[in-house]
Amino acid sequence: MVDERITRFIAKHHVLTLATVGESGEAWVANCFYAYDRKRNLFIFTSDSATRHGSEMSFNSRVALSVVRETRIVGCVQGAQIVGNARPADDEAHKAYIKRFPYAVVAPLTLWMVEPTHIKFTDNTLGFGKKLIWKVL
Repeated sequence: MVDERITRFIAKHHVLTLATVGESGEAWVANCFYAYDRKRNLFIFTSDSATRHGSEMSFNSRVALSVVRETRIVGCVQGAQIVGNARPADDEAHKAYIKRFPYAVVAPLTLWMVEPTHIKFTDNTLGFGKKLIWKVL
């Protein structure tokens, strides 16, 4: 079970940074709007298969994500670094994405979901450099 402090933070935000690696071995990052399915611990986002990161996820499903709170106040720094596996979204994930972003119902969507295997949450509001770790055992 993921610590409630982590899921609360993730649910508050809506943009993640996605890192992928394709056949070339070069890393690539992209920013994506996301919905978070707390029950299933899934990040859901849209990315057309023709994009670089979309084609790279088709080649290599292992990805990294980052969700951060932007602040200049050191005591308020918060951010999650996530490693997981990407795959095409299912119907339940599609519903969760549309619920979070209702305007997307009219767009042709290629949705992906990432199931985390490791989350490291840095939360300076709990103390400088305090980290909460969650891993699949």
